[in-house]
Amino acid sequence: MGGPARGRTARVAGRTTVGALADAEPLLALPAAPYPATVEVTRPVDVDATVAFRGNRYSVPPGLIGAELRLRHRLGTATLEVYSAAGSLLATHRLASAGAGQLVRTPEHRAALEGVVLGGLTSDRPCVRKGNHPPGPAALAEAARLLGPAGREVTVDLGRYAELAGADR
Repeated sequence: MGGPARGRTARVAGRTTVGALADAEPLLALPAAPYPATVEVTRPVDVDATVAFRGNRYSVPPGLIGAELRLRHRLGTATLEVYSAAGSLLATHRLASAGAGQLVRTPEHRAALEGVVLGGLTSDRPCVRKGNHPPGPAALAEAARLLGPAGREVTVDLGRYAELAGADR
């Protein structure tokens, strides 16, 4: 129990203290930039082939609608990287100001999205719409047969409603 004292006052090999050694130890200079932390979030792809990040939208290749993608932003840089769930790099974008409401789309993504949209269009004539014609004699006869005698009776008598409404006044 009576061993040497611990901490900054302990003697090392009888010549000096730990505190004196610590004071003599050289320290490295502070780094020029802060530690490069990376913000990583997971976001779904919207119907317009974009993902949301800090109040802006960034494009991805079409065909990924609904997929969950990982977005990475290394603090201190001006880029945003978009990765697939498997870890493949899909896109790198310039980072827009947070909350600016900007849409950042690469020319490649714009051309691919236009190709998908325009590929779904056709120059064929539209379908001929069926005209709105009144029912013919055969349809009226079938309706009368299905309704039977009850089909000719008055189900709701609006006159009775008017009588009741007048009695309340």
